[in-house]
Amino acid sequence: MQGAQGEQGEQDVRLRLDVAYDGTDFAGWAAQPGQRTVQGELEEALVRVLRLPGPAAVTCAGRTDAGVHARGQVCHVDVPSASLAAASGRSTRSPEVALTTRLLGALPPDVRVRDVRVAPPSFDARFSALWRRYAYRVCADPAAEDPLRRHEVLQHHRRPLDLALMNAAAERLLGEHDFAAFCRRREGATTIRRLLELRWDRDPSGLLVCRVVADAFCHSMVRALVGALLRVGEGGRPVEWPGQVLAGRVRDSGVHVVPARGLTLEEVGYPPAEELAARAEQARRRRTPAP
Repeated sequence: MQGAQGEQGEQDVRLRLDVAYDGTDFAGWAAQPGQRTVQGELEEALVRVLRLPGPAAVTCAGRTDAGVHARGQVCHVDVPSASLAAASGRSTRSPEVALTTRLLGALPPDVRVRDVRVAPPSFDARFSALWRRYAYRVCADPAAEDPLRRHEVLQHHRRPLDLALMNAAAERLLGEHDFAAFCRRREGATTIRRLLELRWDRDPSGLLVCRVVADAFCHSMVRALVGALLRVGEGGRPVEWPGQVLAGRVRDSGVHVVPARGLTLEEVGYPPAEELAARAEQARRRRTPAP
């Protein structure tokens, strides 16, 4: 946290990093031994550019799976204030602008740091977030496939998709529920989430885009929700089926988790600076099912 003392009594500063990446060639966000990850690339670049004496611990708003992309990932990292100040070198640029430029030069082309700024002491990229917005893109017309977008779009050609049916099914899933039926369970982790928006639209290029907004997501939740709605849209299941699966609170073999490549983290929302600490404290509390 900003204001904390480093190993040698040096004051640290907390930075917010806005990051975009093509997840195609990554084994996900989280650092893993022997695997290429987004976190690993960012931490290595920060250590090299800032000449840090030890590792940089980067925390993100949402840990994306292998193959998932991001346009609006948000991270925080604590670095020595002197290291940040030195990022400007002999230039007249602010340390934050200079660090942004230098990170772009140190990172591979499938990871971009779009902005670096000093964050309030209470800012936590993960726990201060109010909501995350994802988009899942589907091409349902073989003639409309764009080979330049093949890594970010699911090609779905089995049957025509009915958007009205998918949206009718999606409405039944909104609100705070136990989404255990659409998640991969993790020991000790809750699967209760508040789904704020779930809607399909057709974009100007003809792609079907599912917009998904929630206060947080559990593992595979978005891809499982999309898979269930696609089954409804192609006529394989009735409109009521996703809601019934949700109510059952157990994984259903009929729910197909769609491939990662169609999924992109688009944006993360945060409260005003004076509300960051309270939001983080609230988010850390374990949620329990309503009686």
